[in-house]
Amino acid sequence: MAQSALLKSSIAKKYWMALTGLFLCLFLAGHLAGNLQLIFGDALQFNQYALFMTSNPAVKLLSYLTYFSILFHAVDGILLTIQNKKARPIGYAKSNPAANSGFASRNMAVLGTLILVFIVTHMVNFWAKMHFDKKMPVYATTVEMMGQKQDLYVTTSGTYIPVTQVAKDSKEAEEIGAQLYIDHGKDFYNTQAKIKVGEGYKDLHKITFDFFKSKAKLFGAIPNEGLVFTILYVLCMGVLAFHLWHGFQSAFQSLGINNKFTPAIKTFGKLFAVIVPILFAIIPLYIHFVK
Repeated sequence: MAQSALLKSSIAKKYWMALTGLFLCLFLAGHLAGNLQLIFGDALQFNQYALFMTSNPAVKLLSYLTYFSILFHAVDGILLTIQNKKARPIGYAKSNPAANSGFASRNMAVLGTLILVFIVTHMVNFWAKMHFDKKMPVYATTVEMMGQKQDLYVTTSGTYIPVTQVAKDSKEAEEIGAQLYIDHGKDFYNTQAKIKVGEGYKDLHKITFDFFKSKAKLFGAIPNEGLVFTILYVLCMGVLAFHLWHGFQSAFQSLGINNKFTPAIKTFGKLFAVIVPILFAIIPLYIHFVK
């Protein structure tokens, strides 16, 4: 049997490839359900979802498992591809791969690599900003009081804090005499007592909408970068669809599940491969062209 840094046999690699792939399919379904709030929910609901996904201990554990699965799935796929090529160092005299397999099955490594690049850029633009960007906006809503509009921060306890009473940091609070200031990206502190008096929501909803609706020039040269991002996102969902088209049913085959339910699994897999990427693709299209 061939040796590798991760697993000893190609069969073991295929088992782990299948298991991590199916787990990531579950992640896709859950992630889609949350992201659809960008269409069917409001800004507060989506930001509440984002806070839950980044603070709940159980979800954090699942997140680490997801990161591991993505990396393992990618590396395992590369090792399998290399191993399969080494197994057949000399090509057939006459080869017609299109007659024996579909486009997706012949290009799983390429499709997977493109998806990995998408995941990395996606995390840089959203996940990293949510966790590390000190300029991440805090969610505020506008209400009408006594005939006048007022901007209010919404706390996780359901209370409201006027935006005019809050400075961006402790230094600015002392300079302008603000009652409160923001620390740790979303926490409200009393300027005098230096104690936490409330917690707000990082406005991932605004970040997402600004990203896909941006009219700025990409790299200072390409106009309407929001449209470019939208098109690229949709194309990446097409790549994901091809990857899932073969990968979903192939995972069950690798696990040795071949029984009376196989036709149903194949049908469900094809529906999953089409519906999930389409719904993901609709989100940026809706944000850019409708909202």
